[in-house]
Amino acid sequence: MRCPYCGYRESKVVDSRPADEGSSIRRRRECLKCESRFTTYETVESLPMVVIKKDGSRQSFDRGKVLRGIQRSCEKRPVSVAEMERMTSEIEQEIQNSLEREISTETIGEKVMEKLKTADEVAYVRFASVYRQFKDINTFMSELNKLLQEK
Repeated sequence: MRCPYCGYRESKVVDSRPADEGSSIRRRRECLKCESRFTTYETVESLPMVVIKKDGSRQSFDRGKVLRGIQRSCEKRPVSVAEMERMTSEIEQEIQNSLEREISTETIGEKVMEKLKTADEVAYVRFASVYRQFKDINTFMSELNKLLQEK
């Protein structure tokens, strides 16, 4: 970090504390050359994510849509709201960590199914039936058979 007073590139951190309700860190620094003190703020850079839909259109990533899909699948199932929130947060974090700024709905759907499969098998099958657009009972049964074989 360059000193704003003398331009020297080396400084030491004197104090660190959370700022902006924990969304950034405030650091007091001291220049190792002129000994002047100055404040810096460190924040996480969050780049906007764009979702590519099946029809090729693009829209901003909406965490709420992922959560609503999980909630619909888990309706009347023994999955807590906290668990659904955790799954949604993990999916969002995985997408952010991928460093890809554009992600397909297929990729998001696969991540949701992966989380639901471990949380509740009935919720998984519900989501898969809508996501994979099961055409008839045979398609539905083949997915159930795959699930049973994995056990």
